[in-house]
This record gives sequence, structure tokens and C-alpha cells, in this order.
Amino acid sequence: MGGLRLPCEALANQIDFRRLSDIAGITVDLRYAGIDNFVGRDLYGDLDCAWLHREAAAGLEDGVAWLREKHPDLRLLVLDALRPHRVQVQLWQHLEGTELRQYLADPARGSIHSFGMAVDVTLLDAQGLELDMGTGFDDLSVLSHPDMEDLHLAQGRLSPLQLANRIILRTAMTEHGFHGIHSEWWHFDFGDKERVRQSYLRIE
Repeated sequence: MGGLRLPCEALANQIDFRRLSDIAGITVDLRYAGIDNFVGRDLYGDLDCAWLHREAAAGLEDGVAWLREKHPDLRLLVLDALRPHRVQVQLWQHLEGTELRQYLADPARGSIHSFGMAVDVTLLDAQGLELDMGTGFDDLSVLSHPDMEDLHLAQGRLSPLQLANRIILRTAMTEHGFHGIHSEWWHFDFGDKERVRQSYLRIE
């Protein structure tokens, strides 16, 4: 399937993709379908982006099962899943000329989101409130970097509770086929990124 591209509008006929609504035990609030994101506008419009590749969806289900067993009072909140390539291009263009592009995959390579093999998530408590992770989603600052958490904790910029919340989220994801990245506590890729880019269907 290497090099194959498909418009987002034709996604419903693809057997390799699953609707987020078919994944039990999650809550969905796609932030790029509204204004609560770093661009401050709805980027999805009429596009149906509530999908994941079936492999990533299975991993997410496993993470949900782990949470149900280990932390039954918590629930996964999906903030972004499939992100069409055309939207990735818009995000890249929005940050043109800034150092903040370090937080985005260059569209020339392709975001793993555009293959339905990445997800942005956080945790909800029993009352449906987001756990305190030290920053919100799309906070493009060093305080969001998992690889700097020990330093932030030592400096008092990140509390022990905030770090513990991040670790619960990270464990739920990384023990079930996902991989975190160094710069965003909310972002997780599923499987091998290079294999995904080379052989999976990219949604345009």
C-alpha cells in the first residue's frame, strides 16, 4: 500500500479504519473540530475525522482495559486521532517562520496522525474533568516535554501529582503498542513510524 493516498471524504469505505464511536470506554472531543487549539479555529469543518486505523484502535482498546483494571475511576479522552494531510499542511503553514514547528511533523514526511496511527489523549476523572497534567493540550512549551519532567519537578514547575497523572496516561498507552514523543505528553504513535509512512494508506 506504499504511496497510496485517499481523500478523507472516502474513508468510510475503508475496512482498515474504525470509527472512534466503535471503541468502548473512551470519550471523544476532537480539538481541531473546534477553536480550542493553538490555531484558534475549526480546521476540520465538514470533514469526519473521528477515525483510527484498526491497529491503533485495538491498542487503544487495550489501554482502556488496563485503565479499567488499574484505575477504574479514570477514562481516556481522545483529543485528536486521524488528522488529514491537508490539515497537517495548514498547521505547518500557521507556524511558518517560528521555532514552534518543532512540535509538528513536516508534511513533506507525513504526520503519523494522517495514517490514523497516532492519537492525542488525556485522562478524565470520575466527574468527567480532565486531570491536571501541568499544561493543557497544545501547550507548545518546554513544560509539555516528557523528557524534561525530572527537571521541571526539581524546579517546582511540575508537581508530583501532575507527574503522576502523566505517568498513568503514559503507562496506559506505552504498555499497549504506543510510543510517546519527547515534546508532547499527550501524543502517542502506534507501531513503527517509518513502516507506517512507507506502507500504510495516508488520508488526504
